[in-house]
Amino acid sequence: MTNENFRILVLLREVADPRPPARTITRGAGISAKGLRLLPNPADLSALEEALCLKDRMGALVTVLAVGPQSLDDTLRLAISMGADRAIRCWDHGMDGGDAVADARVLARIVEILKPMLVVTGSRLADRGDDPVPALASALNDAPCIGSAVSLTLQAGAVEVLRKGDRGSRQTVKALFPCTVLVEEGTTPRYPAIEAVIDSVTAPVERWKLPELGLPFWEVGSTGAALPLARVGTPRPDPVRVVTPDPSLPAFERILSLLSGGIKAREGRVHALPADATAEALWEIFRREGVVPEGAA
Repeated sequence: MTNENFRILVLLREVADPRPPARTITRGAGISAKGLRLLPNPADLSALEEALCLKDRMGALVTVLAVGPQSLDDTLRLAISMGADRAIRCWDHGMDGGDAVADARVLARIVEILKPMLVVTGSRLADRGDDPVPALASALNDAPCIGSAVSLTLQAGAVEVLRKGDRGSRQTVKALFPCTVLVEEGTTPRYPAIEAVIDSVTAPVERWKLPELGLPFWEVGSTGAALPLARVGTPRPDPVRVVTPDPSLPAFERILSLLSGGIKAREGRVHALPADATAEALWEIFRREGVVPEGAA
């Protein structure tokens, strides 16, 4: 039995398979779609599994959301076959070309309309790493956001999250509803039954556009982007520095210097400092290592 009083929103995103090499087009204006394989973000599927486990335990209403073109319908139908109750795809040509800030405005508005108690999604994207959009949307709605979540436990009016900490540690934190939780990849998504997969083909997927959101066009897409895309490129490796040993050293030590590439053994240190002192300590380390000029403030 579904408890419609407790609503969970799961954000699903599509990523490019990072295994085939991507190719840029028109001098870095974009990435060629030829040979590019798109697949659901693995961390988002882990977040969906956590939401479905909560549904199994307490009968929550799970809504899956995707912001993007029609290709995302397959991901939404996969979520329906796994057990999601409602699927929404939001897209408008005016949203194209937006940055994290513009996309966060869209997500924040959708959350404001649906009013879920809990928003869950993956903490990372498989193709480009961190995605600041969910955290920014949570901040726009003045809601708490917990990242690097490993497991979720519901309590009275709050969610208790076990999350990854520093140096492999684990932390248990709690946030009041409504809130956003970013889930780490790790929870294995369930396999849907073949009957559920067949039924999901004809399951309804709601389409939302800018008029349904009530957002002006100048706040979304390339018009509302604070950091427009300049160009796309591949990282260039740093040139290899040729190590010249000190000629005054014995031959054996000169050979060791060449084999080590000039890397000297260093002692690792762990500093446990408050935030203000950490910033000052980092600046001092950068100055000592020559990363910043000596007289820089």
